[in-house]
Amino acid sequence: MHEHAMGPAQGSGRPRPLARECASAGFDVLLFRAAAAIVALHAAVDSFLAPEPGTGPADHVLRGAASLVVLAVAAALYPRLRPGARAAVAAVLGALALEGAALAVAGARAVGPRGEDWTGFLLAPVGLTLCALAVTLVWRSRKPGRLRYLRRGGIALVSLVLVFSLVLPVAIAILATHRPRAAVEPADLGRPYREVTLRTADGLDLAAWYVPSHNGAAVISYPTRQGELPQARMLVRHGYGVLLLDARGYDGSDGDPNLFGWDDAGDIDAAVAWLQHEPDVEDGRIGAIGFSVGGEMVLQAAASNRGLRAVVSEGAGVRSVREHVLRGPGGWFTLPQQATLTAAVAVLSGTAPPPALDDLVPRIAPRPTFLIYAGNGGGGEELNVDYYRAASTRKTLWKIGEAGHVGGYEARPQEYEQRVTRFFDRALLGRE
Repeated sequence: MHEHAMGPAQGSGRPRPLARECASAGFDVLLFRAAAAIVALHAAVDSFLAPEPGTGPADHVLRGAASLVVLAVAAALYPRLRPGARAAVAAVLGALALEGAALAVAGARAVGPRGEDWTGFLLAPVGLTLCALAVTLVWRSRKPGRLRYLRRGGIALVSLVLVFSLVLPVAIAILATHRPRAAVEPADLGRPYREVTLRTADGLDLAAWYVPSHNGAAVISYPTRQGELPQARMLVRHGYGVLLLDARGYDGSDGDPNLFGWDDAGDIDAAVAWLQHEPDVEDGRIGAIGFSVGGEMVLQAAASNRGLRAVVSEGAGVRSVREHVLRGPGGWFTLPQQATLTAAVAVLSGTAPPPALDDLVPRIAPRPTFLIYAGNGGGGEELNVDYYRAASTRKTLWKIGEAGHVGGYEARPQEYEQRVTRFFDRALLGRE
């Protein structure tokens, strides 16, 4: 009789709540591991099977190995985590997968799909699935109780802090080291130009345009050919030769991109060496103008390359945690985020952070330096005041209060043209 009393529950054909939970948990693990495997496939293709032009698998060992190890650890630990932690891991991986898909789509739309883009397209459904899984796990793991709202508020607060300090910096680092290439269309530079290819010391081919000089001097414009065309036309009007250069990993150039520059001073070294052999450039009269990260890189290049006789840097700011510490107590709140961002960029690029700009600018003297920054620029542009103080001699600082990031010419075109051309006239042509 006792055995028959238990019969209906066993023979009704309906799974017990515990059985349903176990079955759901098993599917949850299977789904996460399948998604992680697809992300791992994309990481392997990106790092080893379809690297950027001019690079090879050996250039991406750290990035590829780190990505695969993190994914393997996540897949292994996932079944041991509580539902809330599982939801967090699924949400983070889902968000990063969606970012990867967006980068693949952006690159394919601009220049056509390439090797890693095909696996990048797979990241869209993977990311959506993981985000849906995270929402489901959060809903299923919610707990009743008198303090449930306080507890949920605390969890939400901790989650925001972790996202700001850890997840967001990693997402920025992925963007910085996987910048989509852009299609480069012919441009009007005021005078005819020719397409040239420069070779860096580490074996990369860089795409460039060159307008020959009419006054015996030339200026390198960095970091893209199409980034700041009005300033290029401005210099051309005044007779300067202008070499517009795509940074490594940008648009038409070989190599891996890095939105923070770091290892790009070699690009400018190659441009200087090329201009030194151009017959229209007399007596090594070579300068450079850089915008945003390009502004940072022309300063770094000038610190070691004496072939640059004068540099204009517009929009330089923070490029690693080393510059961020200059902000002092005002930057302490975001210091952990900057430290994580610097570490993530170092791993994904395989490049160590460069010296801080305030350590580099004193080495440019006695050659002249012109620092321009915007009042509404952000990104650490206010540190140009510190860079100016650190510079030794023949230095100029100009704040354009109403301008946005690298918007100086747009805000004050006549004054900008007068100041910049006068600077190069004095430094390269000896005019007063």
